[in-house]
Amino acid sequence: MTSDAAAIQARLIRDLEPVVAVELERHLSVQKNWYPHEYVPWSEGRDYAGPLNGDAWEAKDSRLTPVAQDSLILNLLTEDNLPSYHTEIALSMGRDGAWGTWIERWTAEEARHSIVIRDYLMATRGVDPYELEDLRMAHMSLGYQTPYVNDMLHTIAYVSFQELATRISHRNTGKISDDPIAESMMQRVSLDENLHMLFYRNTLGAALDMEPNAAMRAITDVVTNFDMPGANMPGFSRKAVQIALAGIYDMQQHLEEVVAPVLRAWNVFERTDLSGDGLAARQELADFLAKTTVES
Repeated sequence: MTSDAAAIQARLIRDLEPVVAVELERHLSVQKNWYPHEYVPWSEGRDYAGPLNGDAWEAKDSRLTPVAQDSLILNLLTEDNLPSYHTEIALSMGRDGAWGTWIERWTAEEARHSIVIRDYLMATRGVDPYELEDLRMAHMSLGYQTPYVNDMLHTIAYVSFQELATRISHRNTGKISDDPIAESMMQRVSLDENLHMLFYRNTLGAALDMEPNAAMRAITDVVTNFDMPGANMPGFSRKAVQIALAGIYDMQQHLEEVVAPVLRAWNVFERTDLSGDGLAARQELADFLAKTTVES
């Protein structure tokens, strides 16, 4: 990051503080507390093989299709890496004032997601528990490192798209599970993701008004290099292909249901306050979207 870019970031963190405070208050006024244990069919559970001398898991125990299992595992492992996400976001935004209050609240809400999905899978014997734990250890041992280290603008631009993408993936995973309990659970989780997206989208929108050129560059960099945070997990590519084929999440959905509505909310292609690198970044974005739309 250049010294000019660093100065812009520092100024924005200061000037966006009132915006973050307003968005935090709005979020707290509309979010509804919920309790993971209420979404898990505990009566279906029984002891597993091991110290409690229960029954070993067998593939026939699961009522989920293979693609539903893959999608729930991928979504759960992505949620499991919350400690890394918390670190990256805290480093980019700081933990003072409203920024810090938001980061801690966001982390607390996000933690419910891995709790409820794992409890559901264990109670219903939805997936092989040994495979799941081995994958969790491997994935969390890798951790997650953003390509935008200590960069608030790029980080907020990224999570604006990523939270919405995660919401759609969770929602559609529930729909194809053929289990009303799983669908209800994933719908509840996806509601959280949507509220988180709104916080980040609105904050980045304010940054776009304050520093349009720098924010536009961040948006373009993120859209043209976007990867989900779980892309480094073992077996991600195979699972992602199956998930796309099942209509849970694919490139067309990414463009139409994630990228397009967020860009519209920011009036990216209607803005008249861009100049220099901001204009160049917007043109790069337009060219990328045109090319990607044709290819998809």
